[in-house]
Parts: sequence; structure tokens; C-alpha cells
Amino acid sequence: MPVNSTTAEIAAALRTARRVAVVAHVRPDGDAVGSVLGLALSLRTLGKEVIALLEDGVPGNLAFLPGSDTVIQPGAGPLEVDLAVALDTATHERIGERCKALLDPVPLLVNIDHHPANPGYGGMNFIDSDSPATGQIIYNLLSEHGLPIDDAVRQNLFTAISTDTGSFQFSCTNARTHRIAAEMIDAGLDTARLARLVYQSYPRRRLELMRDMLNTMEFRAGGRVVSWQLKQKLMDDVAMQPGDTEGLIDTLRMIDSVVSCVVFEDVAGGKVRVSARSKDERVDVSGICAQFGGGGHRMASGARMRGPINEAAEKFLKVLEDEVRRID
Repeated sequence: MPVNSTTAEIAAALRTARRVAVVAHVRPDGDAVGSVLGLALSLRTLGKEVIALLEDGVPGNLAFLPGSDTVIQPGAGPLEVDLAVALDTATHERIGERCKALLDPVPLLVNIDHHPANPGYGGMNFIDSDSPATGQIIYNLLSEHGLPIDDAVRQNLFTAISTDTGSFQFSCTNARTHRIAAEMIDAGLDTARLARLVYQSYPRRRLELMRDMLNTMEFRAGGRVVSWQLKQKLMDDVAMQPGDTEGLIDTLRMIDSVVSCVVFEDVAGGKVRVSARSKDERVDVSGICAQFGGGGHRMASGARMRGPINEAAEKFLKVLEDEVRRID
């Protein structure tokens, strides 16, 4: 675990900087987008010039978030900023090739994350693996050091926390998580509206993906392992958009017999994206993903493997099945 800077030191660096870039990982999820926008909006209220930067932009399912229209994708550059903040990004490379190239010349990179495998690649680092979401770290940073928090900031950080905790269901959710939600509600945040936008506003194509998943999911280890292969043809058939698969794996996790679930997805360059989840702490999917060059959290992790998808799935599932059978 890297040696952390204090949040006071990071807050001081943010106050001193005039121009700040805020970035998160490729294929951003709710925690990544919400954390970037929450911090960016707070710093803008403080009078800073802020560039919110995402390699793949904001997925359509999160375009309702305040400030999402200010996020840019990396262009030719260069960026003239005093400080860059990488959020929710376990390795430096995960911010994306173009973002990394733009930000490499920046004098100071601040790395704020909750992934335990984060090596501390910043000039300043704050890694809190006990936090269920990076959005929770950002909220604590802002509230503890008097940085601005308004309704727009709350909307973003609540979305970050809610999505990364499975709407407060996952075991990583802690007492502070619920206290933050209560503080936001006390301040007037309309959490019911956010829940509708996040969880009850899916496009039809997402349900078509879910239909295929339920029809083609495969079970192993006596029903304790379930997997789904999302192939390029289906993506093309439904005109899949970024964000459409977010949270689909949680439907597989709902099955009563399941201990671990995996989604395999075709991606560019003949690669396969692996998303793995565990419902039993004895099954460490981060350790399994690490065998294939990935990582993450003990009960939620991912990797990239060489295709074709059928072969990648067979290799991964053999290791996972052995691990699940080991806990008998």
C-alpha cells in the first residue's frame, strides 16, 4: 500500500492551483463520472479553471448529471494546468492513452482512489481501500476541508456512491456511507429523483441485452458459477451504447445458488473484457483476475484477456470453478 498524503495536504494543493484537470478511467462508470464532476464543480465554485477530462466521454446513461456537458475528450493538446487529479483509477494507464499523454507533462498528479491494488502512481496519493466508492472519499475531502458542496455536487457524488455500492447493498457499504446519504438528504437532495434517473430510465436496447443474457447464461459448479458472453454480433444488432451494460452483472448475482458471476465481452483488437463478482469473501475474484493481468476488489474485479471470447471464457472459468469448489 502506498504512503498516503493527508487530505489536508491535497486540499491545500487544490486551493493553491489555478488551473486543474480532473480525469478518471476509460469506460467510466457512475463512480468515475460522479467523482470527476463532483470535484470539478466544487473547484469551479471555488474560482478555479477546471478541465474535466474522460478518454471515452460521459456514457449516455449518466448524461443527466449536472456538468456532464462540460466534460471533454482528449484532443491534440497540450493542456496548460498546474495540477491534475486522477480519480477512481487503479493504474496510471487506465486513464487512457490519450489522456495520459496529455497529462504526463503536468507538474503534479494527485491520485485519489479506493482500489487496494493502486500502486500510488501520483506525486500525491490518497488510497482508501475501506471506502466503498471514490465518491465517498471526495465527499469527505470537500466536507472536511471547507470546499464548496452545493446541490449539483451532491447529485454527482450521491450517484457515484449509490452506483458503486449497488444502491447501498454491497458489503463494502459502511456506516459513513449512510451518514453521507443522510447529510445529503438533510441538505435537500432529491434522492428519489436520482434513483429514477439511474435505475428506472433504461433504454430498450439494454433490456434486449438482458433478455439475451437470461436466455444464454451458463452455469457451472453445481449452479454456483454463472457466466454470460456478450458477443460483437449482439452489440451490433441492438446498437449498443456505452453504459448499456452497467449493472447487468448484478442480475446474475441475484440468483440464490450463485457464489460468483462473470460477464465476458468482446472489445476492440480481439480482446475480451472480463467482469467478475463474488458473493462469498472466500472467493477472491481480484486474485483470479490478477492471474490474467487484471485486478480490482476482492469481490468485484476485472481483466482484459486475449480472444476469441469462447477460449478466454473457458480459461477464466476453469480457474474460477476450481476456486469455488475449493470452499466446499
